Amino acid sequence: MTAPSSNPRGECAGRPGAQWETELRPTGEQVISDDAPTPRPNRAARRAARRRKT
Repeated sequence: MTAPSSNPRGECAGRPGAQWETELRPTGEQVISDDAPTPRPNRAARRAARRRKT
């Protein structure tokens, strides 16, 4: 077994003829404006906060 090298390797060149399969997919992220009200914490967060107080 060899030890890790402190000299980083460069990226390997791609195969000739290989193409990237690109597809745009929605990630489910939503943009929330800065002046939006703070959302209410979910049940698990409320229970965890209650446990921390006692």
